[in-house]
Amino acid sequence: METLLSSSALTLPCLKTSKCRRTTMFRVRASVATDQDTKHTNSNVALLRIGTRGSPLALAQAYETRDKLMSSHPELAEEGAIQIVIIKTTGDKILSQPLADIGGKGLFTKEIDEALINGDIDIAVHSMKDVPTYLPDKTILPCNLPREDVRDAFISLSASSLADLPAGSVVGTASLRRKSQILHRYPSLNVQENFRGNVQTRLRKLSEGVVQATLLAVAGLKRLNMTENVTSTLSIDDMLPAVAQGAIGIACRSDDDKLAEYLASLNHEETRLAVSCERAFLETLDGSCRTPIAGYACRNEDGNCLFRGLVASPDGTRVLETSRIGAYADDDMMKMGKDAGEELLSRAGPGFFSS
Repeated sequence: METLLSSSALTLPCLKTSKCRRTTMFRVRASVATDQDTKHTNSNVALLRIGTRGSPLALAQAYETRDKLMSSHPELAEEGAIQIVIIKTTGDKILSQPLADIGGKGLFTKEIDEALINGDIDIAVHSMKDVPTYLPDKTILPCNLPREDVRDAFISLSASSLADLPAGSVVGTASLRRKSQILHRYPSLNVQENFRGNVQTRLRKLSEGVVQATLLAVAGLKRLNMTENVTSTLSIDDMLPAVAQGAIGIACRSDDDKLAEYLASLNHEETRLAVSCERAFLETLDGSCRTPIAGYACRNEDGNCLFRGLVASPDGTRVLETSRIGAYADDDMMKMGKDAGEELLSRAGPGFFSS
């Protein structure tokens, strides 16, 4: 089922070219769960229940998972065989404070993990960048879907890039990683950290003039079919992405062999290896919501793995970077991520992360 997510059109820039100044109206369309999808009373009918957050992007990811399962397993293609269960997480409930202030890991996954462990759902679909580096007991994450574009998009009504923004311009973001890298290169900009909400909410705030620009993940905009809103795309050199950005992860209970078999059929191994490398880096740094950390592993033109990692002070005055090249293989990539993390820990020195 498709439905309009907003009842009114928003005014955003025409982005056919970076210099275009005319405006265009748009409406956002995305798949949403029906009553049948979300009623727990029908859960005994479904062969498989997918747990997800209720944002348009989270639902798009859940429906992508559903469609892949239906294509790979005929028994799941029957009407009602797969049910979408929407679960509200702590990160969805508290929108008035910066993520760093409500802190902790698992802000967007805890309640979904609990539903999985309790048997209320059979699999959990997560944005991998929201998943803590540890998994709850009795769960496994055997599947990553093919990764989307990992880069960040710059969106503005008045400028074609960060460099074009006048001094003092307000850039909205909920990410310390983005904030620190922006301020490192453009210290004259004013970065508003508590710019939270789903993609549609942030674009509405931008159109209302709350901020002059914002940054969003290209992957999310692609999954929502909203790339027409992109003013320009930042290169990896200008904005190193979050660990596991653009990757979808699917978890199940560790004792559920049937579900593990279903998920194994969907797993994209190249993505899984890259995400594992990046998460090994993050785990070594023991990063929190208060620590700007970025990491990206990819296959280079020689077929090897190129990993790049970064840690920064929140104000962007200090940025430490490193890189590694090695075989595109599980053990090698995990070792690269861990080694890169240990190097930056040593270079940062005591107190860097706690500050």
